[in-house]
Amino acid sequence: MSNAIKGNILTPNGWVHGAVSFDERIVDITGQAVNPELNSDDYILPGFIDLHVHGGAGKDVMEGGDAVHQIAKLHARHGTTSMLATTMTAPPEDIDIALKGIGDAVRKRGKNEARVLGTHLEGPYINSGKLGAQPNYARSATLDEVKRLETMAPLSVITVAPEIDGHLSLVREMADAGMRVQIGHTLGTYEDGVAAMEHGAAGFTHLFNAMPGLHHREPGMVGAALAHAEYAELIPDLLHVHPGAIKTALRAIPRLYCVTDSTAATGMPDGEYMLGRHIVHKCMGGVRLPDGTLAGSTLTLDQALRNLVGLGLDIADASRRVSTNAADYLGLNERGRLAAGAFADMVVLDRDLNLKAVYIEGERCDLNDA
Repeated sequence: MSNAIKGNILTPNGWVHGAVSFDERIVDITGQAVNPELNSDDYILPGFIDLHVHGGAGKDVMEGGDAVHQIAKLHARHGTTSMLATTMTAPPEDIDIALKGIGDAVRKRGKNEARVLGTHLEGPYINSGKLGAQPNYARSATLDEVKRLETMAPLSVITVAPEIDGHLSLVREMADAGMRVQIGHTLGTYEDGVAAMEHGAAGFTHLFNAMPGLHHREPGMVGAALAHAEYAELIPDLLHVHPGAIKTALRAIPRLYCVTDSTAATGMPDGEYMLGRHIVHKCMGGVRLPDGTLAGSTLTLDQALRNLVGLGLDIADASRRVSTNAADYLGLNERGRLAAGAFADMVVLDRDLNLKAVYIEGERCDLNDA
C-alpha cells in the first residue's frame, strides 16, 4: 500500500498540482499543470543533496565512529536527503579513522538520517599555499593511496590542486576510475585549470574560495571555471561569496550547484568546535579560525534555497541548484527529481519556504529527533 502527499509538485517537466504516490520509490504523480503562485498549497520539491558536509550537531566527520550518523541526522532535519561526508587535510591515520566511519554510514542508514552516498575527499592533495581553513598536512597524491582509501569508503569526489607535480596525469587516472575530480585549494593558473579539465576534472570546489580570483589579464582558476565549467559547487551563505559573484557564476556555469561546507558548529550555539585538527569559533552565524579566516559554515540547504530565492531565482531554479544538479554531477538519475521510479526523497515547504516535512526513500523523518 503506497502513501500519498498533495500539493504543488515540482517535476522534471514543470509544476503539477496534484498528488505523489510512493513507497520507497515514487510510484506515480497525478494532477494538472499549474502555476504554483496561483494557489496557497505547499510546495513539494526533490530532497536536497549536499556534496560537501564536514559536520553538524557538534560532530565532525574526522572524529570517525558514529559521528557521521549524527551529522546525517542533523542535515536531514533541514531537508538534506542525501550527502557526501567530507574529510579534511590530515595525517594518514586521521583520514583512515574518518573513512572507516563514513564507510559504516554508507552501508547502513539510520532512522531519520540523510543517505550518505560516499566521501568527498577534500585534501590532502591540495596546495599548501592555499590551505584556507585546512590544516597543513597537504601532500601529493598517488593512485595506489587513492585505491587503498577507497577500500574503506566510496570516494565519490576528490579535490585536487592540479598544478602539483604528478597531479595532472593522476586526474585522468582517477576520472577514468569513475571518481569525480574537482579543482580546489589551488594556486594554479587559468591554464592549469583548463589542462585539468582536459584531463578529466569535472568541477570546482567551493568556487571563488581558496583559489586565484579573476583578473582581466590573469583570469586565474576562477576565470577557467567561468569560461569552461559545466559544473561547480558554491557556498551560498552570503558570507563566503558576495551576491554579485554568485549571480556571475549562475550566469556563466550552467549546472552550478550549492553546498553547505557545514561544520560541527551547524545547528549549535556560538562557541568553540573542532574542524579536523583545528579549533574554530562560531559567532554571529559564521565559523572562523582564531585569525579570522572563514572555516566552513553553519549553512543548511533549506536556508541555501531561501538565500537563492532571495537573490532572485525562481523556486524551480533554486531547487535544481540544491538538488538535481548535484545528483546529475554524480550520475544519480534516481535522485534529485520527482518522477516515477526515482527514490521518494522529498521535501514539503510552506509558502514562506519553511520545511514542513522530509521524506527519505519514502520514510518520513521526525524533524524533532535530535
